Amino acid sequence: MNLPLSVYFKEFGITQLPTNIKQKGVTMKTIDTNRRNFMKKASSSLIAAAAGSSLALSAIKAHAAQSAVTQTKQTQSATTPQKALQMLKEGNDRFIQGKMTQRDLMQQVKATGSGQFPFAAIVSCMDSRASAELIFDQGIGDIFSARIAGNFVDDEILGSLEFACAAAGAKLILVLGHTECGAIKGACDDVVLGSLTQTLSNIKPAVAAVPGFEPDRSSKNDQFVQAVADKNVVLTVERIRERSPILRGMANKGQIGLGGAMYDVHSGKVTFI
Repeated sequence: MNLPLSVYFKEFGITQLPTNIKQKGVTMKTIDTNRRNFMKKASSSLIAAAAGSSLALSAIKAHAAQSAVTQTKQTQSATTPQKALQMLKEGNDRFIQGKMTQRDLMQQVKATGSGQFPFAAIVSCMDSRASAELIFDQGIGDIFSARIAGNFVDDEILGSLEFACAAAGAKLILVLGHTECGAIKGACDDVVLGSLTQTLSNIKPAVAAVPGFEPDRSSKNDQFVQAVADKNVVLTVERIRERSPILRGMANKGQIGLGGAMYDVHSGKVTFI
């Protein structure tokens, strides 16, 4: 209905029109029409914005779904030792940059419930700061993880690695040491403590193999400790080759890769040896 403005405002107890709307020919119909046009434009903008946000979210989810591939027999078979190593390198890069892959872990639980097809086996320390799954940005079913203080191998670890590669199809064995390793420091200091004494004896060959650093060949000498940690990784890789004919044969045929790396607990970076 086309009512004069004075009539409309009077209904609300306003007897004097505000100066900014004292315009000739301006009626409530005019205001109402302008209001409806404004609301239509605002609604259209909101719908467009919502649609854009929805599309962006869908794109993000689609990218995440494509990135978080759950390993299958087919993907494992298609992975070469070189590709497996590259996957770990790329995973550590994502970890350092804070761009870790978004995963639906429960989906991976369900997908791997009837079988697992990891592409790599990692021998690492039990240190709480050195979780291989995290620092290489891997999910459930991606890697085998054998953890022991000092990241050395004994018969039990060797047997586990033979299972991982010869029976379960992993394409790479990586021995992962880390900086500031308490087990390495204990071996350098000849610590004697229950069963730990026997554990540390597996690291003593690395201590003996590092020359120099006199007069301080103890855990107080950070450079000596790191030199022992580096040597321990090298000797562990060599020990795997020497003590496991199965793994040595697979490596010689190019069926698996075998290497070492060092994780920096200060930066998150893995340096491959």
